[in-house]
Amino acid sequence: MTTSVVIFGISGDLARRKLVPALFTLYCKGRLPDDIRIIGFARSDYSDNACRLHMWEGAQELGELSTRDADWARFSERVFFVRGDLNDPEALGRLRERLEGFEEGATEANRLYYLSIAPSLYGTAVTNLGQAGLASQEKGWARVVVEKPFGYDGASATALDETIHKVFDESQVYRIDHYLGKETVQNLLVFRFANAIFEPMWNRNHVAQVQITAAESVGLEGRGSYYESSGVLRDMVQNHLLQLLTMVAMEPPSSMEATALRNEKIKVLQAVRGWDSDDIAKDVVTAQYKGYTDEPGVDPDSRTPTYTAMRVFVDNWRWQGVPFYLRSGKALAEKTSEIVVQFKEPPHRLFEEVHTGDMEPNTLGICLQPHEGVHLRFQVKVPDAGTDTHPKDMAFHYESEFKDMGIPEAYERLLQDAVNGDPSLFIRSDQIAASWQIVDPVLQALESPDKQLPVASYDPGSWGPAEADRLLAENGHKWVRVCVEH
Repeated sequence: MTTSVVIFGISGDLARRKLVPALFTLYCKGRLPDDIRIIGFARSDYSDNACRLHMWEGAQELGELSTRDADWARFSERVFFVRGDLNDPEALGRLRERLEGFEEGATEANRLYYLSIAPSLYGTAVTNLGQAGLASQEKGWARVVVEKPFGYDGASATALDETIHKVFDESQVYRIDHYLGKETVQNLLVFRFANAIFEPMWNRNHVAQVQITAAESVGLEGRGSYYESSGVLRDMVQNHLLQLLTMVAMEPPSSMEATALRNEKIKVLQAVRGWDSDDIAKDVVTAQYKGYTDEPGVDPDSRTPTYTAMRVFVDNWRWQGVPFYLRSGKALAEKTSEIVVQFKEPPHRLFEEVHTGDMEPNTLGICLQPHEGVHLRFQVKVPDAGTDTHPKDMAFHYESEFKDMGIPEAYERLLQDAVNGDPSLFIRSDQIAASWQIVDPVLQALESPDKQLPVASYDPGSWGPAEADRLLAENGHKWVRVCVEH
C-alpha cells in the first residue's frame, strides 16, 4: 500500500507553516502510513531539494521543530515537487505520471488532495483534477480537503458543492475548520458527555446565558484585500463561531461515530432562530476598528466589519429562551477564544453581600486559547466577614497538568483524521448550507443600499464598541471574562 498527500499551493504560508510541519510531527510520532509521500504542486520554480529546503525553513520558524535535523533528513526524503498551474492539463499530467510512478507495483494506492490555494480556485482545481483522471478510486481511496471559506454566501456555497460533487462523492470531501482540530475544542465533548455532574444542568432550566468569544489582538497584517472580501462575518462567524455553538448546544450523540456526531450538530444549526429584516439591527452589532480604512488594500469608504456581536436563540426543547452571544473581532484587547456558560442565580438570596456588591452567578469558562483549560467560578464565604461572599475559581489548565505532553497543533489531528478516513471533525455539506442560512440575512442587511445594519466604530486595543455592551444589557447581562492568566 502507498499513500500520497498532494498539497496544491505548497509554496504558500499555510503549507509552509502549518501543513508540512504537522505532517512532519505526525511522521515523528509514527502516526502516518509507512509508505507515505508528500507531493507539492505550485507555480514556483522548485526542484525537489529546493522545495524541501523551503519547507525546512518554515519548520525552523516554529522553534520546537528546529532541533530535529536528523528526523527531518529522513522525512524530507518523502517530500517531492511538481511545478505547474492548476489550469494547465500538461502540468496535471506530470503530476499524474509522478503519482503513478510512486504507486507502481502497489496493491493499494491512496491519494489525499489538499487545496491550500485561493478559495476562488477551489471549483477549478476540483474540475481539473477530475478531467485529469486524478480522482479515481480504482486502486484505493481518493479524498479532497477544502479549506475555509467554503463559498462567499449560501448561493456560491451551493454552486461550489455542485461542482465538487461532479468529481468527488460527499464521503470523499473533507471541509476543514482548524478550530475543530484544537485539543480544547475536542475537550468540549469529553467535558459534557464524560462527566455526569454537568449534563443535568446543561439546559434552559439552569443556564441564563452562553457567550462564545473569538478575539484577535492583531489587525489585518497586510491582508487588506482578502479581508475586504470577507469581513468578520464570513471569516469567523459562518464557520468558527457557529461550529463552537453546535458543540455547546448539541444533544448527546448515540456514539462518537462521525455520522451520529454530525447529525446532532446539524440539528442545532437548523434550530437557530432566523431573522427578519426588522430584527437584525436589534440582535446584531457590526463595527470597524478606527483606522481600518487607512489600511493598505482597504476601500476608504468600506463598510466591511472587523467586529461583530450577535444574540441568537436555539429554538428547541433544551435551549428555548436562552440567549447565546457570539462575538469576534480584530484589534481587540487580547487574543482569546473562550466559551462562558453562566448559570441562573439562586431562587432566594440568604446572604447579604456586605463588601462585594451584587453576588455573581456561577460561571463555567471553557478556555480554548491561549490559557487552555476550564474554570468553574462559584461563591465562597470571606473569612471573618459575617456572611460576605466572594467569587473564586476552581481551575484546570492543560499546560500545568500535562506539561510533559504539550498540546498538538490543530492541523495534526485533522490531517491524521483525513488520512485515516475519519470525517468526525470535518464539516458536512448540510452544515455549510445551514450556517449560511443564518449568516446570509445579516450580510444582506449589512450590504443593502439603505445600510439597514449600521457599522459602529471602536478603538484598537479595546473590547469593541459600546453597542455590544448594550446588546447584552437589554437582557440584564454583561460580557464575562473567565479565561485569564492566573
